[in-house]
Amino acid sequence: MDKQLLVLHLGSNMGNRINYLNNALKLLESELEKALKISSIYETKAWGNTHQADFLNLAAIYETAILPQTILKTIKKLETGIGRKPRENWHEREIDIDIIFYGNKIVKEQNLEIPHAQMHNRKFVLVPLNEICPEYIHPLLNNTVAKLLKQCADNLNVEKWNKS
Repeated sequence: MDKQLLVLHLGSNMGNRINYLNNALKLLESELEKALKISSIYETKAWGNTHQADFLNLAAIYETAILPQTILKTIKKLETGIGRKPRENWHEREIDIDIIFYGNKIVKEQNLEIPHAQMHNRKFVLVPLNEICPEYIHPLLNNTVAKLLKQCADNLNVEKWNKS
Protein backbone atom coordinates (compact mmCIF):
# COMPACT_ATOMS: atom_id res chain seq x y z
CA MET A 1 0.00 0.00 0.00
CA ASP A 2 1.14 3.53 -0.73
CA LYS A 3 2.20 5.75 2.14
CA GLN A 4 -0.34 8.31 3.29
CA LEU A 5 0.02 11.51 5.26
CA LEU A 6 -1.34 10.85 8.73
CA VAL A 7 -2.36 13.92 10.71
CA LEU A 8 -2.78 13.46 14.46
CA HIS A 9 -3.93 15.80 17.22
CA LEU A 10 -2.67 15.31 20.79
CA GLY A 11 -3.99 16.86 23.97
CA SER A 12 -3.50 16.65 27.74
CA ASN A 13 -5.01 18.47 30.70
CA MET A 14 -3.99 16.36 33.70
CA GLY A 15 -0.82 16.12 35.74
CA ASN A 16 2.39 17.01 33.93
CA ARG A 17 0.75 17.83 30.60
CA ILE A 18 4.01 18.47 28.74
CA ASN A 19 5.44 15.13 29.87
CA TYR A 20 2.34 13.30 28.62
CA LEU A 21 2.64 15.01 25.22
CA ASN A 22 6.38 14.35 24.97
CA ASN A 23 5.96 10.69 25.96
CA ALA A 24 3.23 10.30 23.36
CA LEU A 25 5.42 11.82 20.63
CA LYS A 26 8.32 9.50 21.54
CA LEU A 27 6.10 6.42 21.47
CA LEU A 28 4.45 7.49 18.22
CA GLU A 29 7.89 7.90 16.68
CA SER A 30 8.78 4.35 17.70
CA GLU A 31 5.57 3.07 16.05
CA LEU A 32 5.26 5.36 13.02
CA GLU A 33 8.75 6.73 12.38
CA LYS A 34 9.79 10.34 12.93
CA ALA A 35 7.11 12.99 12.46
CA LEU A 36 7.46 15.09 9.30
CA LYS A 37 6.17 18.14 11.20
CA ILE A 38 5.09 18.91 14.76
CA SER A 39 3.25 22.11 15.63
CA SER A 40 3.96 24.41 18.51
CA ILE A 41 2.15 23.60 21.73
CA TYR A 42 -1.06 25.52 22.31
CA GLU A 43 -3.06 26.05 25.48
CA THR A 44 -6.82 26.34 25.57
CA LYS A 45 -9.74 26.01 27.91
CA ALA A 46 -11.51 22.66 27.89
CA TRP A 47 -14.12 22.23 25.15
CA GLY A 48 -17.52 20.75 25.95
CA ASN A 49 -17.12 20.17 29.70
CA THR A 50 -15.52 23.46 30.74
CA HIS A 51 -15.18 22.67 34.48
CA GLN A 52 -11.69 21.21 34.24
CA ALA A 53 -8.06 22.23 33.73
CA ASP A 54 -6.78 23.84 30.52
CA PHE A 55 -5.48 21.60 27.75
CA LEU A 56 -2.13 21.62 26.03
CA ASN A 57 -2.57 20.60 22.38
CA LEU A 58 -0.39 20.00 19.35
CA ALA A 59 -0.65 18.48 15.90
CA ALA A 60 1.79 16.17 14.13
CA ILE A 61 2.12 14.82 10.59
CA TYR A 62 3.54 11.40 9.79
CA GLU A 63 3.94 9.40 6.61
CA THR A 64 2.80 5.81 6.89
CA ALA A 65 1.44 2.78 5.07
CA ILE A 66 -0.12 1.41 8.28
CA LEU A 67 -3.87 1.04 7.89
CA PRO A 68 -6.19 3.34 9.90
CA GLN A 69 -7.69 0.60 12.11
CA THR A 70 -4.19 -0.59 13.03
CA ILE A 71 -3.16 2.99 13.79
CA LEU A 72 -6.23 3.38 16.02
CA LYS A 73 -5.35 0.19 17.95
CA THR A 74 -1.76 1.42 18.33
CA ILE A 75 -2.93 4.81 19.58
CA LYS A 76 -5.29 3.27 22.14
CA LYS A 77 -2.48 1.01 23.40
CA LEU A 78 -0.11 4.00 23.64
CA GLU A 79 -2.67 6.12 25.50
CA THR A 80 -3.19 3.35 28.07
CA GLY A 81 0.55 2.77 28.38
CA ILE A 82 1.15 6.47 29.00
CA GLY A 83 -1.43 6.42 31.79
CA ARG A 84 -4.81 7.33 30.31
CA LYS A 85 -7.71 6.14 32.43
CA PRO A 86 -11.20 5.49 31.03
CA ARG A 87 -13.54 8.46 31.53
CA GLU A 88 -16.67 9.90 29.96
CA ASN A 89 -16.45 12.03 26.82
CA TRP A 90 -15.16 15.56 27.31
CA HIS A 91 -13.64 14.84 30.70
CA GLU A 92 -10.05 15.42 31.73
CA ARG A 93 -7.40 13.17 30.21
CA GLU A 94 -3.81 12.37 30.77
CA ILE A 95 -3.39 12.03 27.00
CA ASP A 96 -5.73 12.04 24.04
CA ILE A 97 -4.59 11.23 20.51
CA ASP A 98 -7.00 11.65 17.61
CA ILE A 99 -6.63 10.75 13.96
CA ILE A 100 -7.62 13.90 12.04
CA PHE A 101 -6.69 12.98 8.45
CA TYR A 102 -5.32 9.93 6.68
CA GLY A 103 -4.35 11.15 3.23
CA ASN A 104 -7.56 12.04 1.44
CA LYS A 105 -9.23 8.84 2.64
CA ILE A 106 -12.71 8.80 4.13
CA VAL A 107 -13.40 6.19 6.80
CA LYS A 108 -16.77 5.79 8.52
CA GLU A 109 -16.80 2.83 10.85
CA GLN A 110 -18.37 2.26 14.26
CA ASN A 111 -15.17 3.07 16.17
CA LEU A 112 -13.38 5.33 13.67
CA GLU A 113 -14.29 8.31 11.54
CA ILE A 114 -11.71 9.99 9.31
CA PRO A 115 -11.58 12.90 8.76
CA HIS A 116 -12.33 13.50 12.43
CA ALA A 117 -16.04 14.34 12.57
CA GLN A 118 -15.76 17.50 14.69
CA MET A 119 -12.33 18.86 13.80
CA HIS A 120 -13.71 21.71 11.69
CA ASN A 121 -15.75 22.95 14.69
CA ARG A 122 -12.84 23.03 17.13
CA LYS A 123 -10.38 25.88 17.07
CA PHE A 124 -8.03 24.01 19.43
CA VAL A 125 -7.60 21.44 16.64
CA LEU A 126 -7.54 23.86 13.71
CA VAL A 127 -4.96 26.32 15.09
CA PRO A 128 -2.11 23.77 15.45
CA LEU A 129 -3.13 22.18 12.13
CA ASN A 130 -3.05 25.57 10.45
CA GLU A 131 0.53 26.06 11.65
CA ILE A 132 1.82 22.85 10.01
CA CYS A 133 -0.57 22.16 7.12
CA PRO A 134 -2.72 25.20 6.24
CA GLU A 135 -3.23 24.03 2.66
CA TYR A 136 -4.34 20.50 3.58
CA ILE A 137 -7.74 19.95 1.98
CA HIS A 138 -10.50 18.34 4.05
CA PRO A 139 -11.72 15.54 1.75
CA LEU A 140 -15.40 15.92 2.71
CA LEU A 141 -15.70 19.67 3.17
CA ASN A 142 -13.38 20.42 0.24
CA ASN A 143 -11.79 23.35 2.05
CA THR A 144 -8.27 23.96 3.29
CA VAL A 145 -7.45 23.90 6.99
CA ALA A 146 -6.76 27.66 6.77
CA LYS A 147 -10.23 28.32 5.36
CA LEU A 148 -11.88 26.02 7.91
CA LEU A 149 -10.15 27.97 10.68
CA LYS A 150 -11.43 31.29 9.28
CA GLN A 151 -14.96 29.86 9.11
CA CYS A 152 -14.86 28.22 12.55
CA ALA A 153 -17.48 29.61 14.95
CA ASP A 154 -15.67 28.27 18.04
CA ASN A 155 -14.75 31.24 20.24
CA LEU A 156 -12.37 29.48 22.64
CA ASN A 157 -9.06 31.29 22.91
CA VAL A 158 -6.14 29.21 21.63
CA GLU A 159 -2.73 30.59 22.63
CA LYS A 160 0.80 29.38 22.06
CA TRP A 161 1.88 27.82 25.32
CA ASN A 162 4.15 29.95 27.46
CA LYS A 163 6.45 27.57 29.35
CA SER A 164 7.08 29.99 32.21
